[in-house]
Amino acid sequence: MRVAKRIFLFVVINLLVMVTLSLILNLLNLKPYLSSYGLNYRSLMIFCLIWGMGGALISLSLSRIMAKWLMGVKIIDSDTKEPQLRRLIDTVYSLARDARLPDMPQVGIYESAEVNAFATGPTRRRSLVAVSTGLLNRMSPKELEGVLAHEITHVANGDMVTMTLIQGIVNAFVMFLARILAFGLSGLGRSRNESSSGGSYIGYTLFVFLFEVVFMILGSLVIFWFSRIREFRADAGGAHLVGKNKMIAALESLRSYQKYRDQRAEKPSFEAMKISTSNRSGLMKFFSSHPPLEERIARLNEGNF
Repeated sequence: MRVAKRIFLFVVINLLVMVTLSLILNLLNLKPYLSSYGLNYRSLMIFCLIWGMGGALISLSLSRIMAKWLMGVKIIDSDTKEPQLRRLIDTVYSLARDARLPDMPQVGIYESAEVNAFATGPTRRRSLVAVSTGLLNRMSPKELEGVLAHEITHVANGDMVTMTLIQGIVNAFVMFLARILAFGLSGLGRSRNESSSGGSYIGYTLFVFLFEVVFMILGSLVIFWFSRIREFRADAGGAHLVGKNKMIAALESLRSYQKYRDQRAEKPSFEAMKISTSNRSGLMKFFSSHPPLEERIARLNEGNF
């Protein structure tokens, strides 16, 4: 039932993105960028910007809803009397005031053995901070405060918007460059008859697919690099909010609990938002959204932030 629900949500969200972007293209009356006369670079640029940026921005606008659907996040009533949840709400609100957020974030909890937390939302006014039951039940109040300070800093810094814009720009560049190179190498513009044009178009489509894969891999290096930088900044911001010792204690605790994994909670669209992910070594570390916890702790100890 859970798998069927995820598939259904995936299909619905992607259909929503496709329909929305198609309507935008129709409203702009955008002419086809590929014709018998060659490439229309202006139309291609607009097409790539709309599809590259549009998909990322729609995902951002739906991020809180997706967190509730895909991660099973349940929003905690701000008037709750349950002691553990009351302490969580009060801590988030206190940190949000210290960080001068314009509005209080929604606070949620999701069922998972993993010790983790994340922040999401389209703006600083419409944010969500969520923690796993594993984190809530295992961490001390001091460690929990450090984790929440890190997440509130993400919201205060506008990291969700920043990463979305970077993703959108990379998407647009990948689509644009892939189509230009594919057009040149496929010989589509040099085809003189219908039969050769058909073969060239197949070649063009294959080249587009190939170049998009290659450029997306290269582009992801840029995206992951920015993501690692924002994690260091969020650690530093958390240290400013609650003190370096609490932030280090939170990261030390996360390191000790890394063995608690929960595949049900490992959603690619939310892994980069969490405070902790599994470490990668060798060349794969360049494809990691988070620096190793040991490196993050060392930076805080050195005051290198």
